[in-house]
Amino acid sequence: MQKTIKIKTLAREGLYDITRRVESIVSESGINAGMVNVYVRGATAAIMIQENWDESVQSDVVNLLKKLIPRGVWQHDAQDGNGDSHLKAGIVGPQETIPVMNGKMALSTWQNIFLCEFDGPRDEREVVVTISRA
Repeated sequence: MQKTIKIKTLAREGLYDITRRVESIVSESGINAGMVNVYVRGATAAIMIQENWDESVQSDVVNLLKKLIPRGVWQHDAQDGNGDSHLKAGIVGPQETIPVMNGKMALSTWQNIFLCEFDGPRDEREVVVTISRA
């Protein structure tokens, strides 16, 4: 089974919790055991599993990446000013794969799935959710 989630992002950089939307697709699939792959389309966004209990963790992720990969100092900036966005997305990566056990994603209590925006705001980001049976 495969579905696409569409997300509007509101800032140049930020993390957007998409866990509930992915959970809904897993539930709809009826698959009891297997894998769910969450993949963002685009070279300046990423998918990350991270804590959602405290928003400071999400802010810390964004701030760490801003310090490690500053804006405006990369060769690609001469084309469209988003060299840092490409590097951040490449380091974090475009996908995560989560086991499905007993019809649910096998995330721990503190794990949630985030779309990481590094070149927003965007009217639409597409996240492809693919579920396969074990």
